[in-house]
Amino acid sequence: VICTDLCNLEQEMRALEDAGAELLHVDFIDGCFSPCLPIGIDTIRALRRCTVLPMSLHLMTEQNEFFLDLLDGILFTHIVFHWETARHADRLINKIHSLGMKAGVALTPGTPVTVLEYVLEKCDVITLMLINPGYAHEKEEAQVPYAQRKIKDMKAMIEARGSSARIEIDGRIRTEQIPAFASAGADIIVSGSSGVFSAGHSYKENYRIIQGMLSSCPENVIQHYKNGGNESDST
Repeated sequence: VICTDLCNLEQEMRALEDAGAELLHVDFIDGCFSPCLPIGIDTIRALRRCTVLPMSLHLMTEQNEFFLDLLDGILFTHIVFHWETARHADRLINKIHSLGMKAGVALTPGTPVTVLEYVLEKCDVITLMLINPGYAHEKEEAQVPYAQRKIKDMKAMIEARGSSARIEIDGRIRTEQIPAFASAGADIIVSGSSGVFSAGHSYKENYRIIQGMLSSCPENVIQHYKNGGNESDST
């Protein structure tokens, strides 16, 4: 959502709906954890009135429980918070579940997947950041070179533990990278300034290109996306 024209939010939502978006990825950033303040709580409430599309929430905040309370009443498919800011991760997961929503943990690039050893069974989603938290349009920072390896490591850990957690990836994901990342184990792909919102094409055209990229994946990956992995077309 932070890649849209925020001065024309309702029009942008209509364009994304028309393009075929199935899930909106909402970054809520406090300016402390990440040096950015793109949208506030009132904007998120307005967003909910602008569209019927389901929304997920990525909390990039230092005071997680405080902001969860302020956002109470807004329904999200899932809420993820950052391991790096959570003093009591297990309690936060419980709190989100008590609100009737799926819960998960986000990891910045340098945080190993092994920190999830004792909470993985409670997680519905694991979000792997492939760039350091910053600005959506800050092209100077490249995606980490170990992105695919980290996805594979997370997938292996999930399978070894018998977890049903889904892997969400976020950060400078170029459309041409999608087949490799999906094959590595990514279930939900956050497509931003390097994907759905890349210049030169309409949202609908960019979605069509992404769908074409997915068609080049192995058949088992394509079948996964057809059979309930369809949150993968996230914006």
